[in-house]
Amino acid sequence: MNQSQDASFQAGQAKGQAQEKCSQMADKASNAAQSAKESCQEAGQQMKAKAQGAADTVKDKLGANK
Repeated sequence: MNQSQDASFQAGQAKGQAQEKCSQMADKASNAAQSAKESCQEAGQQMKAKAQGAADTVKDKLGANK
């Protein structure tokens, strides 16, 4: 391999490694976003359940559930 071919080969390797690193970072970001979304959804469900429980308690106290 001559010097030009060697430099081209090394540039290709560097490009491939950079693309792979970028892909890995994108996957990590996507996973983090999905995890955050799921956490928010779970928190929302918990808040909804607590609000419903509080509303039911008030209705029970006022006799509205009869």
